[in-house]
Amino acid sequence: MEKVTEQKHTTDSIGVENQSPDSDGLINASGHRQELDRNFHFVHIAGLGITSGNTWIAIGGSVTVAIYNGGPPGVIYELVVASVFYWLIAASIAELASAMPSSGGVYHWASVTAGPHGRVCGWFAGWWNFLAWILGLTATAQIVAVQCVSMYALFHDGFEIQRWQVFVAYLICIWSCCFITLYANKALPIIESIGGFLVIAGVIISILVCAIMPHYKGGYASTKFVWREWQNQTGYTSNGFAFCLGMLNGAFAVGTPDVITHMAEEIPHPSKNIPKAILAQFIIGFFTAFFYLIAIFYSINDLKTVLENPYLFPLAEIYRQSTGSAGGSLGLLILAFLPSLVATLGCYLTASRVFWTLARDKATPFHGFFAVVNQKQRNPFNSIMLCAVICTLLGCIYVGSQTAFNAFIGSFVVLSSLSYLAAILPHFLTRRVNVAPGWFWMKGASGFIVNGISCLYIIAFIVIFCFPFAIPFDAATMNYTCLITGGLSVFVAIFWISRSTDYVGPQFVPLESAILAKDAI
Repeated sequence: MEKVTEQKHTTDSIGVENQSPDSDGLINASGHRQELDRNFHFVHIAGLGITSGNTWIAIGGSVTVAIYNGGPPGVIYELVVASVFYWLIAASIAELASAMPSSGGVYHWASVTAGPHGRVCGWFAGWWNFLAWILGLTATAQIVAVQCVSMYALFHDGFEIQRWQVFVAYLICIWSCCFITLYANKALPIIESIGGFLVIAGVIISILVCAIMPHYKGGYASTKFVWREWQNQTGYTSNGFAFCLGMLNGAFAVGTPDVITHMAEEIPHPSKNIPKAILAQFIIGFFTAFFYLIAIFYSINDLKTVLENPYLFPLAEIYRQSTGSAGGSLGLLILAFLPSLVATLGCYLTASRVFWTLARDKATPFHGFFAVVNQKQRNPFNSIMLCAVICTLLGCIYVGSQTAFNAFIGSFVVLSSLSYLAAILPHFLTRRVNVAPGWFWMKGASGFIVNGISCLYIIAFIVIFCFPFAIPFDAATMNYTCLITGGLSVFVAIFWISRSTDYVGPQFVPLESAILAKDAI
């Protein structure tokens, strides 16, 4: 894309019509006037990344699915390998975020790294990323709802959980978090930093309880069970393929490296603070999830009961075995429930900012309506409301068919990975020359190696993650990720054809440009 320089600084390209009352006449790295308040400092944005990543809760909540791909050793080793690849993806994203700290994230970067093909690459990257984060928001709210119903079921033997009950809890979560995001914008930085504290404190307490209580209750699982007893229950004859397929669970837990990049226009000095916060997110996310898995696997004394438990949230039964009581299980579930609520707020922030950046570049329907920043609440009010409406509609699908609902939220990893690929692959193929380095930059061969391995991983595992989870399969157990991703991509392509003639896309503003506000760098 074309660079914005002082000579090319025009009112049309930077949107003077959207100038905020306190604007100093300068712009941010997106090429637009600064409209949002920069009220997320490093500790707040790190808290958002840690909470929205929600790694140990995400991997714990899916453990009964993941355990079929190799048993406890498979879950642990698959998390480790998936994390290594996502560290490389995170490093690739961190350097682009440092060079172009824009709320558009991969949408903006793909528009720049792809050079003359930037318009179409950016368009698909932006829409894939928005669709992924809407599904991520939906999945997070559903986890909260399932936790609520499971906590109730702990104290009511014989209680059969119905989908409509989960749906009611889901709606309460979606709309209560929506209103908090809409009307408590100034409080959100503090809430997210508290969420980060809850994630760390919650996992420490959970690990200690799961490590100590079995000594007095049902005893510990064997070391062989935790580290060496491989159990391939997928039906695939190749253990290697079952392992690779099982990495989807690890990818779902750690695969959110761009979550805080979409807050770039609400962070002072984002070129430096975003890479540092991504590093904090991934270090804390990996180690908390790794040690948490070890603790809960050693605390299991009846795996069959865990796999057949009546609760939709598997940690309810694992905690019951660990502590020997429903009350103990409830206490540990609350430690997962509270940060999950804050994670829902973080997903709202991310999804709404992605759509808002698309709208202000006229890449959405009714872009004039959704590009507006509410001057009283100081946020993209209309875009936040749209996210809540879409999530409500997706929740209705859950009531009708859990299989269809799971097909949508199961596409999060593939859609987000495609959006990362659309930004990183052109960066690699153009020999990394279309981007001026920011505060964090991988120099020399290291940048090419990290970018290249990241792209190879994404390309290979997008295919693998579309395979059926187990064989034989039927309509209820089929993996519909390919269908959902393909169908949504067709929608994006049709919309591109209808808008390609008048769509311009984001522009590249070098960090050394004199028209950039000082706190935008």
